[in-house]
Amino acid sequence: MAKLRFLIISALMLASTAGALAQNIVRKSERTAERDSIERVIVAGYTVDIILPERNFGRFDRGLFNYIFIPKGKWGFGITASYGELQTEDISVLSLLKDLNFKGKIYSVKPYISYFVRSNQAVGLKLDYSRGIADLGKLAIDFDEDLNFSLRDVSYYQQSLAASFFYRNYVGLDHNGRFGIFNEVELAFGSGSSRFKRIFNSEPRDTKTISTQGSLNFSPGVCVFIQDYVSFNVSFGVFGLKWRHERQSTDGIDEGSRTTSGANFRFNIFKINFGLMVVI
Repeated sequence: MAKLRFLIISALMLASTAGALAQNIVRKSERTAERDSIERVIVAGYTVDIILPERNFGRFDRGLFNYIFIPKGKWGFGITASYGELQTEDISVLSLLKDLNFKGKIYSVKPYISYFVRSNQAVGLKLDYSRGIADLGKLAIDFDEDLNFSLRDVSYYQQSLAASFFYRNYVGLDHNGRFGIFNEVELAFGSGSSRFKRIFNSEPRDTKTISTQGSLNFSPGVCVFIQDYVSFNVSFGVFGLKWRHERQSTDGIDEGSRTTSGANFRFNIFKINFGLMVVI
């Protein structure tokens, strides 16, 4: 019986020791050099590590490396664009919505230039032109005999132009420099105009709006080199701070102004941008 008790206690002690060893977490500052960490590449005539060194802020090692994706001293020239369109004709939903005729589209074009001040880190300038058009030909809504109305000949048009300064930080995912992810921080200022035309009391109304706006946007994305010097990019707007000032006039008569500001933290379907970049 004593021998059996001794064997059980020994087994429990061995299991607890193995669990403690398995849970041992290595900090980045204590990481031993691996084979990948001593690989070298030639950049602008200099031999450098393929893995970029990182400062240790007490983080634990998760086995991730930041490979050189785009070296220091390179220029990037690119363009991103987005487009969305919706068109309906004589759509009916149950007995409430009838004869819906709508046509709308929105698109934006953003050329930019950037310079890599450090490997995988770039700063640059960007122009942003956007335009949107919406036409509602007809819409009838019928809740019951006493509550129903219809709309027709309603149109909305807007365009804006903005300039921005941005910082983009890349993370290389493989030692071949083909796949990478990035996060972009953008500070933008711009102005725009819009027109809202509709029928009110059997008379046409035309409201014009002049706007000035500023924003701070954060956009993560994915970058893939499809050729040696050409990459394909996809970015997503997920967080931003914005400020906007508007002044309105209807049929040439000034109606006033307003100022708004706010923040959003959500995936914006209208902020999906596809683009190409040439690195030289």
